[in-house]
Order: sequence, then structure tokens, then C-alpha cells
Amino acid sequence: MATDVDQTVRPWQKDIHAAFKAADVRHISYVPDGGHRGLINLCAQDPEIGTTVLVTEEEGVALSTGLWLGQTKSALLMQSSGVGNCLNLFTLAENCRIPLVLLVTMRGEFAEYIPWQIPMGKRAGAALELMGFDVYRAEAADSVGEICAGAIDQAFFSKRCVAVLLSQRLIGRKNWAK
Repeated sequence: MATDVDQTVRPWQKDIHAAFKAADVRHISYVPDGGHRGLINLCAQDPEIGTTVLVTEEEGVALSTGLWLGQTKSALLMQSSGVGNCLNLFTLAENCRIPLVLLVTMRGEFAEYIPWQIPMGKRAGAALELMGFDVYRAEAADSVGEICAGAIDQAFFSKRCVAVLLSQRLIGRKNWAK
């Protein structure tokens, strides 16, 4: 199994995992996503981090809220298209001062061939800011760990909603032939 994981894990995903460990993030939830696959695999193999597969992203907002109330730090992984699914539920975290950490793989940016991904990809950051999130963007692999570590600390120490947008160029151009 480790061989399969090693083939799908990128160095910057290891940096995010290390940031989770340093901040004592004990749970991640996600709708399956190729851009997050390596990070999901790392967390699934880590006995100190629980994982939950979601049917829809807004379930992750509720799950993160419940985990926080139970004194467990968590993070929610999603694609930019999932941001739109959660807008109404984000008010729960803001009104109750629940620290919410989102890691958002961006679609609809670089070399996108699915037109349905483009509108939310262009608007996800602005939508999150309108919902009260502090939004950071990771473009370069060597800065991902630091950006994520800072965002996680900001969320949990300040009890704020924080999102890190992982650019489509960072994730890599998709091979549409496969």
C-alpha cells in the first residue's frame, strides 16, 4: 500500500500533512478529489488522523463544527466547485465563531476543459471572502506548507474561517486523454 501512496503524494502534500500534525489536526473530511488524493492517502494512513468521506461538501461544515465542539481540530478538503454548495452553511461557522479550515483545490483556471468548472473556479475566492473567510492562495509548491500552517494557526487561535486555495497550476495540468 505504501508504494501506491508514494506514487500519488506530492512533496507539497507532505508539507500540508506535516502542518496538520504540528497543529494537532485530528480529522479531515472530503468529497473524493484527484487534486487532494495524495493528501487524503497520507491522512488515511496516519493512525492519529481520522477521515470521513462526504456525499456533499456542506456535510463537512457540520462535521467540522461538531468535531470542534468535541475539542477536535479538523480540516475540510474540497474542490472550488464545492464552495458554492456550502455558502449558506458557512454562516453557522461565522455566527458561532467556529474555526473552520478549508483546503480548496481550484478548477476552472488553467487548461480547464470542463466549462461547468470555470464559473465557480473564477469566483470561489471572492465567494469565500464575502462569507467572512480569510483567504490565502498557494501557487508555488515550496510555499504551500508555510501558507497552510499559518492558515491553520489563524483559524484555531483566532476562531475564524480560513481557506487556502490550491491553484490548478500547483496541482498540475490534467491529462485529459486518460
